[in-house]
Amino acid sequence: MSSLSRNSEKLSGKKSFVIAIDGPAASGKSTTAYLLAKKLDFLYLDTGAMYRALTWKALQEGIDLKKEDRLSEMAEKTNIEIFPKEESFGTCVFVDGKDISSLIRTPEVTRWVSVLSKVPGVREAMVKLQRKIACNRSVVAEGRDIGTVVFPEADVKIFLVASLEERARRRWKELNEKGIFCTKEEIKKELELRDKIDSEREVAPLRKAPDAFLVDNTNLDTAQTLEKILGIVKSKIKNLK
Repeated sequence: MSSLSRNSEKLSGKKSFVIAIDGPAASGKSTTAYLLAKKLDFLYLDTGAMYRALTWKALQEGIDLKKEDRLSEMAEKTNIEIFPKEESFGTCVFVDGKDISSLIRTPEVTRWVSVLSKVPGVREAMVKLQRKIACNRSVVAEGRDIGTVVFPEADVKIFLVASLEERARRRWKELNEKGIFCTKEEIKKELELRDKIDSEREVAPLRKAPDAFLVDNTNLDTAQTLEKILGIVKSKIKNLK
């Protein structure tokens, strides 16, 4: 356990300390949350991977994504387990005992995940599971409704943003490195649509919590983003004294 992790438990007077990181797609949430959790010796909770896992399953089973009742039923009955990778960045995702870690980042899953994740019954099932995973554990959780819905009482809330152009560049680079080739313009349009769906959905829309710290990392690299957020966390813990 890191010294900061021990301090967070001691100063907050509780066993769990929750850091919520929200923001739009490709803003760097996953990388930042993973590295921050590793730095603090906290559990890394990638909620986006959980919705991607359900999307993958729905597509595999040929479920009509307009049938909200079927999607909600599937979410309630699906067993999802996530574990941080030990040797490299990312999350190991298991659905009903099957490792689908390499299957949830495809363009097809990315295209449909926002459609599935706006279904009320799906979100209810996932929020219940996310809270269960984080029960009595210190976590760094990232997603789109962490600080507003999943953990509204989180000890630290971050809203991470970057320009659309920079987010498209990052996603293009990420996909190319995985051998998935798209144009930057295609990715930009996809991100614009996803932003619209995430922000305008009726249930748990993407929005900044009033008490969240806004961090724009358009011109920051990963190390600089991590250092900035780590500074916010340290300051928060210091103020608990």
